[in-house]
Amino acid sequence: MSEAPQTQRLGKVMMYLAWAAGLFLAVQWFAAFEERKYNPNQQPQAQTTDEGIEVRLQANPQGHYLLKGQINGADVTFMLDTGATFVAIPGSLAERLRLESGRRVMVNTANGMADSFDTQISSLNLGGIRLRDVSAGIIPGMTGDEVLLGMSALRQLDFSQQGGELILRQYR
Repeated sequence: MSEAPQTQRLGKVMMYLAWAAGLFLAVQWFAAFEERKYNPNQQPQAQTTDEGIEVRLQANPQGHYLLKGQINGADVTFMLDTGATFVAIPGSLAERLRLESGRRVMVNTANGMADSFDTQISSLNLGGIRLRDVSAGIIPGMTGDEVLLGMSALRQLDFSQQGGELILRQYR
């Protein structure tokens, strides 16, 4: 007789655990869906042509081009910014990447004047495109984890936009 209440209790616990697992999986799936929507270039693929390497990027719903890449072998998310003079790295991310801070300079940003510290990126990877010795700036007041991929890197490439697609090319 005492087994029936125990079995019912165990059944309820198992049902609650199943619901919790289902909710957890649903949250994970929706979070990944939102991330793919915000950054449709999670795994950019390079195509090798006779002329060089080409990476095609899709714009996100806001019209921005983001892509996963690497700085000195560490994974980062880049946001392409043709209006930025140099590659801009948030201070907290620069610490994690162990980038050395150089000379202090004032820079003009969308939010006004800000402190920046010169740095050099040994290796920058965009899909299959590899850039070496890229000038960058560490911006201590910059929030977030996205690196603005400015002209100090982009000028080493040929790029064109067609519709909602941006094509980056590195010639041999």
